Amino acid sequence: MSLPEGGLLKRSLVIAGHRTSVSLEAAFWEALRQLASARGLSVQALVGRIDAERGEQNLSSAIRVFVLRAVWPGQGTAEPTEV
Repeated sequence: MSLPEGGLLKRSLVIAGHRTSVSLEAAFWEALRQLASARGLSVQALVGRIDAERGEQNLSSAIRVFVLRAVWPGQGTAEPTEV
């Protein structure tokens, strides 16, 4: 798989009924899209689950950590608890 070039991309999502913007590098958006698809979810639904579990962590950071845990061998499955 060829990763998209870097640079932040800002996307608007509705999470828990509230509109928010998230800025991530293109490669993280693509990985998040693939992870959501593999779980039968939309990106918005997966981000909603990540948001529900993140505590005080910044949402963009929580998404990056989720993606890293999902693709980094030995770091867990990056499965947020069902909401």
